[in-house]
Amino acid sequence: MLTIALSKGRILEQTLPLLEKAGLVVSAEELKSRKLILDTNLEDVKVIIIRASDVPVFVQHGAADIGIAGKDVLLEHGANGLFELLDLGIAKCRLMVAAEPSQDLNQSTLKIATKYVNSTKQYFQAKGQQVEVIKLYGAMELAPIVGLAHCIVDLVDTGNTLKANGLIPLDHIQDISSRLVVNSASFNTKHTEIKDWLTRIEANL
Repeated sequence: MLTIALSKGRILEQTLPLLEKAGLVVSAEELKSRKLILDTNLEDVKVIIIRASDVPVFVQHGAADIGIAGKDVLLEHGANGLFELLDLGIAKCRLMVAAEPSQDLNQSTLKIATKYVNSTKQYFQAKGQQVEVIKLYGAMELAPIVGLAHCIVDLVDTGNTLKANGLIPLDHIQDISSRLVVNSASFNTKHTEIKDWLTRIEANL
């Protein structure tokens, strides 16, 4: 039995067609149900659909053999106990620093609002800049406007949300896309099955 953990939202919408091409179908009825473990067209494969930030946790601890999550989530998690095997090239965006055009970022201690705490700290530590990171879960663009932070670190797709709130993208930290990860123990004990799915998915990218 293989269990695949999928991220809710945009990643799920782009992952399901890819899995269908590879031969794995989750019916609309299953997707609409309140079940937490979903059946597929294959008896030996189950799917769980969870918050993106939980996917690497489930895979790390063996509650799922395979997971699909954004690189941003994997960077924050640290990817312990799992192998990143495939860049699926879907749900693409960029992790960026953004601020108001007039904002001077040469502060003795730069205040940054973000939910990507680890990635932000690592990026600015590498630059030798002292920062105070303020963790937010949403409404990131509001932080510089109300004086909570000098800048933000967030995912940028079209840049329209930044523009609408008077912010501009500045430093590019990382290109983000969805990645296929596997539990390190499962990769040994279920190597043949996982390798088979990896080959099927890769062939349909």
